[in-house]
Amino acid sequence: MQHQLVARSVGTSGTPGTVTSALDPRWAALASRDGKADGTFFYGVTSTGIYCRPSCPSRRPRADRVRFFDTTTDARQAGFRACKRCRPDTVGLAQPGVEAVRRASAYLATHANQQVTLGHLGRVAAMSPHHLQRRFKAIVGLSPREYQAAVRAGKLRSSLRDGHDVTTAIYEAGYGSPSRVYEAAPTGKGMSPSTYRRGGAGMVIGYSTVSSPLGLVLVAATADGVCSVKLGDSDAALVRDLRQEYPAADIQANQQTRTDWVKAILRHLRGAEPSLDLPIDVQATAFQWKVWRALQRIPYGETRAYAEVARAIGQPKAARAVARACATNPVCLVVPCHRVVPAAGGSGGYRWGADRKAKLLATEGKRVGRL
Repeated sequence: MQHQLVARSVGTSGTPGTVTSALDPRWAALASRDGKADGTFFYGVTSTGIYCRPSCPSRRPRADRVRFFDTTTDARQAGFRACKRCRPDTVGLAQPGVEAVRRASAYLATHANQQVTLGHLGRVAAMSPHHLQRRFKAIVGLSPREYQAAVRAGKLRSSLRDGHDVTTAIYEAGYGSPSRVYEAAPTGKGMSPSTYRRGGAGMVIGYSTVSSPLGLVLVAATADGVCSVKLGDSDAALVRDLRQEYPAADIQANQQTRTDWVKAILRHLRGAEPSLDLPIDVQATAFQWKVWRALQRIPYGETRAYAEVARAIGQPKAARAVARACATNPVCLVVPCHRVVPAAGGSGGYRWGADRKAKLLATEGKRVGRL
């Protein structure tokens, strides 16, 4: 299961469309304020009417209030005005390859259901295939093939939620055959695409919302394990997010069979249970599972940089993809993505708020000092 974060996107045609930002590589760049992404896209915040560059230091907006744009012209035509803090209109295309990468990523997004060779993509972007591969990964954080796979995954989830049968959804997403999508499924416990599809109907999810030192915590679970842990300040907003992910599921409040899991998470937040080992039932790619398992191996009270996690999973060049996997973690605390921090220092961004992340790390640090 992926936590549903909906944003609006405007492509090169200027036509708006809904995307799942948790699956959109641009969301990770926005969430981490990645300066390398400046110039590759811009985002507008509907609640303020302002558009920004990805690295804008302003408070990170809610995903359901975000619209993505390829250019500042698109943003202005949609009625947004430039941010006076990050001055997005001053972003040039001075960084080598930015415009070529923008053309390539736009082409991959509109041809997600086709096999695109690197040679053909190089002709689209007007850059040699070898150089394009290097610049694409340096700027986007994924290879062209990985980026196209992420776009397909987003389309697959959208088709499943729209009620299409699994086989139809897989072919419409461009996987070519059912075996292709199962190759990307986790090898351990987790929802397969068909189980995710059943999440719309016939699936029982119990949840509880409780108070904690970090505010409200929503814990949701299936019969097989925890499928969602969310932090927030509004009970209604947390429940609404859960129902958006499984709109036709049988979602039941205060499911008593999950009380022990909820109590374990609360004890963990108080520092009384450093080791939080709960069953997880989510849908994820093999890469996401690899990253999340690595996060679970980070000792209580310690932190790791994104590059360190990338090296730990045997993919030292995948630091930005690791950051994206952290940003899409649907079961915070159970998978401790808060223990991954920027190499430059500080606690860094957090899907549930930087203040919560800093408090979590401080609590764990104090607890370790007493052990």
